[in-house]
Amino acid sequence: MNERITAQISSHRFLALPFTLWAMFFIVLPLFFVLGTGLRSEAGDVTLANLLTVLQSEYLRALGLSVELALISTFICLLLAYPLCLILKAKRDKRGLLVFLLFLLPLWMNSLLTTMAWQTILEKHGLINMFLSYLGLPAVHLINTPAAIIIGMVYNFLPYMVLPLYVSLSRIDESIVEAARDLGANFWQTLRHVLLPLSLPGIVSGCTMVFIPALTTFVISALLGGNKVLLVGNIIEQEFTAAYDWQLGSALSMVLMVFIILNILLEAFTDNGEHRKKGRP
Repeated sequence: MNERITAQISSHRFLALPFTLWAMFFIVLPLFFVLGTGLRSEAGDVTLANLLTVLQSEYLRALGLSVELALISTFICLLLAYPLCLILKAKRDKRGLLVFLLFLLPLWMNSLLTTMAWQTILEKHGLINMFLSYLGLPAVHLINTPAAIIIGMVYNFLPYMVLPLYVSLSRIDESIVEAARDLGANFWQTLRHVLLPLSLPGIVSGCTMVFIPALTTFVISALLGGNKVLLVGNIIEQEFTAAYDWQLGSALSMVLMVFIILNILLEAFTDNGEHRKKGRP
């Protein structure tokens, strides 16, 4: 028996070897490259000057705005995705599948094209203002504002919230929900005490999958925010492509890595807590 278990473990390690090599070359090594570049000067000396430059007010302002817009977009995606996933869980038919596919449609399209489409919709003479003008209402200024960036983020990243939430809610045994209703719990009580706690891993996973790309995006903010709304992703892109200051761009990327690592740790902590509740090691 022990020999069989040992053989299975060896075979699993062998199967994991391609992914390990892929992760080393395309994840670990680039991260070390960014870390090394951010901690070196143009002359090649080790220095903390780049990280101290990040503490300047303009960079902190861009970082704070990036975090704020990412949090707002994540919260809106959660508010939109959770009711949808509850409906899809209750109605597992062809119509529910069609709605699910419609929300996944942005994943199958180029994000640059969808963002440019929103640019056309939100501009001064776009579809929204044309519709308001038809109704006799005053036009609204949306393009080149934080609101436009949030709209673009929500549209592009909503599927990343729907997928883990739908999987998490689908795994909840319907008999648990029926038992709560038999004991007199109404919809809101069932949602608060049954559905939300059991779907917490999906919520955390979805928030992580939305928050990280929303924090690091630069295409959406460049097209929908113009030069009036500058996020940290745009600054990093400019430092690498326009200013050719790879040291400062890498230092800013290191700051974003801190937020990414914190999100990953939060998701891992939530998963471990869920396993402990189920009695798993």
